[in-house]
Amino acid sequence: MDSAGGTRLSRNVHGFRSRIARSHAAGLAAFPLRLATVLRYDGRVIKRSASWLIRSREHANFTYELTERNREHLAWWVSAVAASPIDETREYIQELYSDKELRSHIEHATQASDRRRLADREVRYGRRAGWYALARAIKPSLVVETGTDKGLGSCVFAAALLRNGRGRLITVDVNPESGYLIDGPYAEVVERVIGDSVTFLREMDESVDLFLHDSLHTFQHEMSELSAVRLAAGAVVLSDNAHGSDALLVFAQKTGRRFFFIHEEPQDHWYPGGGIGAAC
Repeated sequence: MDSAGGTRLSRNVHGFRSRIARSHAAGLAAFPLRLATVLRYDGRVIKRSASWLIRSREHANFTYELTERNREHLAWWVSAVAASPIDETREYIQELYSDKELRSHIEHATQASDRRRLADREVRYGRRAGWYALARAIKPSLVVETGTDKGLGSCVFAAALLRNGRGRLITVDVNPESGYLIDGPYAEVVERVIGDSVTFLREMDESVDLFLHDSLHTFQHEMSELSAVRLAAGAVVLSDNAHGSDALLVFAQKTGRRFFFIHEEPQDHWYPGGGIGAAC
């Protein structure tokens, strides 16, 4: 076929598609393409889900790495929240990933725990890299975290405080078996509290520089924590539930604070990712 014939064929095909697109049959004609798009996406999710079921031991609070692109987004997010230079926040995130002592501690503490069959030995920080970078950037005197779980986030905060050479962390959880990763040098800057977070925050007589809600993820409970915590001037408030609840957004609007949000992009994991909200 010569070039003129090819051009005529291309125009005819385009004209046919154009007529179909404007006809009553457009939805039906597009269905196979739409189905193929959905199947490609679902196929990737199913493949990753099957791999996770075989390789992972986790049943909650999933851990994963972020995509390289998302880690760059996280650095810019921290830079905006903390009003710190972007090169500095990038360095803080890289600092966490280069911390061999912290990684080794978490690996060994996980293996030594009687709950090791419900935890992966491989250390994956995900959005907690943002927690670390924020703690390094704002250098808080007091960090309060509600929802300790196994203590991965607590150790990340503790590592940042130790690097800062100042500050301490109070982590609160109702589960007496929580926090099993908090040991060694990291325990030196961490106070563990077992009990109801709202009750503890109401009775607390210290001002908090960096607060993280990561306990019961309901709007009502989160708002109760935010209403109870005593915040220092210029404090940063974080919510590990901002992808599922607007509590921190509402709190920020009511109290005249700025609100920031970033969503995770997990690398090679079926979970679509959580997010961090910040009010400051």
